[in-house]
Amino acid sequence: MEMTTARIEEAEERIGELEDKVMEKEEAEKKRDKKIQEYEGKIRELSDTLKRNNIRIIGIPEEEERGKGAEGVLEEIIDENFPELGKEKGVEIQEAQRTPFRRNLNQSSAQHIIVKLAKYKDKEKILKAAR
Repeated sequence: MEMTTARIEEAEERIGELEDKVMEKEEAEKKRDKKIQEYEGKIRELSDTLKRNNIRIIGIPEEEERGKGAEGVLEEIIDENFPELGKEKGVEIQEAQRTPFRRNLNQSSAQHIIVKLAKYKDKEKILKAAR
């Protein structure tokens, strides 16, 4: 009987150690998940900052872009729709390009044009005029 009691105590001690290890792992996992969320937030913030000056133009057929380029399309849209914005000092366009063609058979839409403006204030002006 003494041997059985000793074995039971040893088993209980092992179980206690295993429970402690499980608790430590759970705490480490919670810390890791919290860090992951923190890093994802930082990545999202950096991405938003980098893309902050971008405007996406949707629904412009490629035929309209030929000869003018993507920058010309934006300038034409500003001249046609927002003449008061065109009278101010020119909107400085850093870069403009079509998005890569991705075929989606369920949805037929033209490729988007992404325009990167030199100043965020130019984007704000354009969006304010569009509203």
